[in-house]
Amino acid sequence: MVLTFYNTMARKKEVFTPIDGKKVNLYVCGLTVYDYPHVGHSRVYIMWDILRRYLDYSGYDLKHVQNITDIHDSIIKRAKEENVPLKELTEKFTKIAFEDMDRLRIKRAHVYPKVTEHIKEIIDMVQTLIDKGYAYVTDDGSVYYDISKFKDYGKLSRIDISQTKAGARVAVDDYKENPQDFAIWKAADDEPRWDSPWGKGRPGWHIECSVMAVKHLGKTLDIHTGGRDHYFPHHENEIAQSEAATGKKFVNYWMHTAFINIGGEKMSKSLKNFITLRDIMKQYRPEILRLFMISSHYRTPVDYNPKNIEHAKATLERLETFLDNLAFYRKDAPDKGKEDSKVQAMIEKSKKEFIETMDDDLNTPEAIASLFSFVKDINKLMEDKGAIGKAAIDNIKAHLYDLDQIFSILPESDTAEEKLSDDVNALIEKREQARKDKDWKTADEIRDKLDSMGIIIEDTGSGIKWHRKK
Repeated sequence: MVLTFYNTMARKKEVFTPIDGKKVNLYVCGLTVYDYPHVGHSRVYIMWDILRRYLDYSGYDLKHVQNITDIHDSIIKRAKEENVPLKELTEKFTKIAFEDMDRLRIKRAHVYPKVTEHIKEIIDMVQTLIDKGYAYVTDDGSVYYDISKFKDYGKLSRIDISQTKAGARVAVDDYKENPQDFAIWKAADDEPRWDSPWGKGRPGWHIECSVMAVKHLGKTLDIHTGGRDHYFPHHENEIAQSEAATGKKFVNYWMHTAFINIGGEKMSKSLKNFITLRDIMKQYRPEILRLFMISSHYRTPVDYNPKNIEHAKATLERLETFLDNLAFYRKDAPDKGKEDSKVQAMIEKSKKEFIETMDDDLNTPEAIASLFSFVKDINKLMEDKGAIGKAAIDNIKAHLYDLDQIFSILPESDTAEEKLSDDVNALIEKREQARKDKDWKTADEIRDKLDSMGIIIEDTGSGIKWHRKK
């Protein structure tokens, strides 16, 4: 199977064909840095991290650019409310965003352009749009994009502009309804503001992504991603600006994530129904949150509730337990097992199935299902102590970690290879002796003490197994 993506512009899956061989340029709409990132943000950035990782895994030469919006109506409002300099506010929340995304194992983009570092380029594109007749200057020194001049306006969102009142304008960044002429440069009497040919002002929201995408990736992008709420107006306006300015098609593949919902509504700051990443990561490990997000297809809305998160936690623990069992089995495994050739065939089949599902528009739920099917089959073989040899066991583990380059949910260290302290080993030996003496009270007391130390003991027919509390 070939790699296919659902292209929002075409409203269908299409075979992915990059502009330049195996080189791929990817633009991801980044955060507006004025508050703590929330769980809804993690949905977007985890899914685009999966895209990034799968393109890397598939051998593409990727350049990933993700903007940082450090000038916006919401930022200015927050800075005034807190009576702090705008730069101080944005630097604080940029640092927090990076810390949270690092904890979620989200790979960093190759370039993080900031709006405030691209004012000259923004002014240049605004002037180009004026010169080409797509934008006009108002009496106060603002500049608006004239959507009536761009014949394809609405082609991404399928919005109809035929009933739009000529000259209707919107100055705010976050309008959601009614296509109108939108501000690409806003006259400003207060800071932050910059000099321009039309007077002092600052950029509108939509122009920034057009400018930074074109500067860092070129006039035509392979892939541009964002949340579904970006269809209109943000991405629609990006297309209008970029294609009018450059005369070239702006993006070949548009990809959008569905929302994460809470109580039947989209999780968002504007609705004040969000949960910050910092709060949720106090309750659950970041890997659990990753698995929770990828357990649904990126185009399918996700319902956030404790039951669903707990299910993801249990699912991940099953996978971690399998790795522990694999390491435990290896201790007494023969050099060569009776089923080693069968294991190799199972590994090859598992990898083929995994890649086929991921090639189908990043079908992560099916990829996870194929992974657990493989785990189930290996578990059956491990019921026979001599079935799998040491090298084959190593291959099984290597296979799981090979695929985990994409999901990044497995432990970064192997508990079976960890060494316990002398005190803990002494307690385990003391408990074993108590069991042999049928001193169940002492054995139970030691088990409870180990549990309080974060060590879980499991008695098996092959001996004692242990793992740390997850």
